[in-house]
This record gives sequence, structure tokens and C-alpha cells, in this order.
Amino acid sequence: MKELIESIAHQLTARHWMLATAESCTGGLIAAQCTDLSGSSLWFDRGFVSYSNDAKSQMLGVPPELIQAHGAVSEPVALAMALGAVYRSKAAVSVAVTGVAGPTGGSPDKPVGTVWIAWCIGGEPAAQLYLFSGDRQAIRTQTVAAAFRGLSERLVPSARTLE
Repeated sequence: MKELIESIAHQLTARHWMLATAESCTGGLIAAQCTDLSGSSLWFDRGFVSYSNDAKSQMLGVPPELIQAHGAVSEPVALAMALGAVYRSKAAVSVAVTGVAGPTGGSPDKPVGTVWIAWCIGGEPAAQLYLFSGDRQAIRTQTVAAAFRGLSERLVPSARTLE
């Protein structure tokens, strides 16, 4: 994981971009991994831990109506969190996570392990649904890893871009 975060740090620093995180189910674990790296103040701006629905609205500007219509664990809310993290920080890039880490809180539509991760780079948000397995810690660990992998993939120019 350290090598992946170092690669992300290099990509962000080379572009003079800052990163902000918006975390619900991971409770700040992504931000903690970022700040574990010495020199992270060059590329890491801030982390929002928006665990409650009210926090998502107050801190990130997620409309309460959006949460009510789709639920906190949904693509629209993850996208709004990612956008809110950029708009309410000095970052050009964000990653947002919202999910059901368990062992309680799951439903037939959103079982334990359901996680939406969203990224926003240059004002363009994108989200992906994940279904992780294991206990609470395993789900949170898998979420952090997927958030960094997704960010890395989106920062590295694709082969099509280079052609």
C-alpha cells in the first residue's frame, strides 16, 4: 500500500494538485494512510469524516433530499461527497467513500459490504460500486485499498491518451 500511496503522492505533486478525502464508513482511515507518508502536506489538503447524514450535508453540502431519496450508501451521495470535498477545500482531487461496514446496518438492497467509492479529478466525478466480504475491519481495509487503487488508475494517463 505504501508504494501505491507514494505513486499517488508523486502524481499529485507533479501536477501541483492537492487531495481531499470524504469518508463515512472508513472513519478517516484513508486520510490517516495519506498522512502516514512524510511530506504529505505537499499534496494532502484535508479529510472530512462525515459519518452521519447531517455531517454529509453540513460539511460537504450533500442535499438532505438526495440522501432521503437514495440513501446515504448510494452513487448519487458518493458523487456529491466527492464534489463537496473539492468545493469545500483547496484540493483539485478527492476520494469519497460511503458504505455498510457491518456487522449491522445491512438490508436486502444494500447488504453488509456494499460500498460506493467516488473520485473527483478536475471537476469530473466518477463512482464505482463494490461488494466486499468479511468482518467490519476487513470491509474497511478493502475499501481503503480500493479507494487508493481507483485514484491511482484515474491519475495515471491511459494508453489511449498517449496515442
